[in-house]
Amino acid sequence: MNYNTVYVGMDVHKESFSLCAFTIEADKACHYQKTEADFRKVLKYLDFLRTVYGENVDFVCGYEAGCLGYTLYHQLISHNVNCVILAPTTMLEQRSRKRVKTDRRDAEIIAKCLAQRNYSPVHVPTLKEEETKEFLRMRDDHKLALKKIKQQILAFCLRHNYRYEGNSHWTENHIKWLKALKPESLYREILDEYLHTYSVLSDKLERLDERIEELAAQDEYQESVRKLCCFIGVKTHTALSVIVEVGDFNRFATAQQFASYLGLVPGENSSGGEHKKLGITKAGNRHVRKLLVETAQHYGRGNANYKSKTLKARQKGNTARVISYADKANERLKRRYYKMVLGKNKKANVAKTAVARELACFMWGMMTDHIA
Repeated sequence: MNYNTVYVGMDVHKESFSLCAFTIEADKACHYQKTEADFRKVLKYLDFLRTVYGENVDFVCGYEAGCLGYTLYHQLISHNVNCVILAPTTMLEQRSRKRVKTDRRDAEIIAKCLAQRNYSPVHVPTLKEEETKEFLRMRDDHKLALKKIKQQILAFCLRHNYRYEGNSHWTENHIKWLKALKPESLYREILDEYLHTYSVLSDKLERLDERIEELAAQDEYQESVRKLCCFIGVKTHTALSVIVEVGDFNRFATAQQFASYLGLVPGENSSGGEHKKLGITKAGNRHVRKLLVETAQHYGRGNANYKSKTLKARQKGNTARVISYADKANERLKRRYYKMVLGKNKKANVAKTAVARELACFMWGMMTDHIA
């Protein structure tokens, strides 16, 4: 550690920044200041600290990942300020549930974590990765809106005793049935508005998915997407999302580290002779974790040795080595799911989470060329 370094903790919000300085020599925070939410105020604060600690002092600034994203980071880096974004779930500073929580104390905790290295930094994506990630998340927001309107239409029909006798909702026959309904009075207008919104969102989602296919075909993503699509349940949207959310897979030394980053490993609360296993930690990237758990549902369907025509088509164009690795993973994960559910009577959600963790490990192996 450099003893000529001042660590600046920043508790950042939409309207204000709370700043403080921490040095290893003093082992305490000082020079608290609350400013407007403007990076120029941070630069001005650093100029003030130079009058205290000298012109040759080095600064390490940091803030927790949150609503500001990477904007403040890029602004400070562009002015040659060393800045770090801390992953909140990795900060080792103790935070009691009953503690007094203020912006000042949060800034002090961040500064102390910076000085003591009690944190893991957030991976900062490239501009291209960030743009693609925002596009994919925008598409997911529209998908969520479509799901909501479907629920609202079904609820409307149930409230007014319109019961569909078919096997599945949202098929072509179900849509025809909805359009053929003839509610009375204002109810007709209400249903028409619901169906119009459903139609608009469905068309938009189809258009966005076509755009995602175009993005995935770009040189920087094409090969990686094609590899990940060799796994069961992984299509272009999921593959591209994992790639841009994670960034560089090589920053994880082992597959276990990657699974830990996604929060898919079990927690533990052990003391003395007592050992207690907890649920998964849910630390790290929630978006990727959710995608992998949803993908794991596909491993509970079909024969372990069966490969569908759709999967064969997605695997086409990859090397025999990559396809063999993916096939081995697919067979193992299917057998593991059935063994947990049928052999050990585990709940389906527990089995899916376990499969998602192993799937993450296989993905790490695929993307880092650790293919056995």
